[in-house]
Amino acid sequence: MPVSEPNKIYQEVIDALIAMHRLTDGYTPNHEDQTAELAVMIGRHLRLPAERIDVLHMAAQVHDIGKARIPLELLTKPGRITADEYGVLKTHVQFGYEMLNKISFPFNLAEIVWCHHEYLDGSGYPRGISGDALPFESRILTVADIVESMSADRPYRKSLGMAVALEEIQRQRGSRLDPVVVDACLHVVQEHNWRPIAN
Repeated sequence: MPVSEPNKIYQEVIDALIAMHRLTDGYTPNHEDQTAELAVMIGRHLRLPAERIDVLHMAAQVHDIGKARIPLELLTKPGRITADEYGVLKTHVQFGYEMLNKISFPFNLAEIVWCHHEYLDGSGYPRGISGDALPFESRILTVADIVESMSADRPYRKSLGMAVALEEIQRQRGSRLDPVVVDACLHVVQEHNWRPIAN
């Protein structure tokens, strides 16, 4: 996606991070790319300004960059994982934030990534923050992440299907997920027949 000229250098930094991540993990960067595509479609439907679309796109492209610190055998483990393993998986959000926060972005990219598993009702992680403390871009990213994750094949399971993914965000609409964002996601998925591309 073309970015505005002032953000070009930051997009190049993001591209370099993604290229490094692809050396060890073939799945996660593809998931991030597809999540970014859906997030941008939602953001445009909601008429976010172009500069905020740039930031949303970049944040979505690296929202799971912290998984570079997680053992690949855990990321691709088939079947159920233990509570301890889930605890390790959850650390990817903090790792991602710490990595991105070292870069002097002139916008809240690291914060958006830090919040992509947080929920409106405070039941998310890693900080359990809620409501107005969540950047609007992170609310978009959270919804796009859920839909892409559930509707795409994962290394450890087959796709659950788009219908199941959309039912899930509707179930969480207004409690965990921003209702405005959920409605926009439903619209763009149905209007554009958006589907994740098989890896």
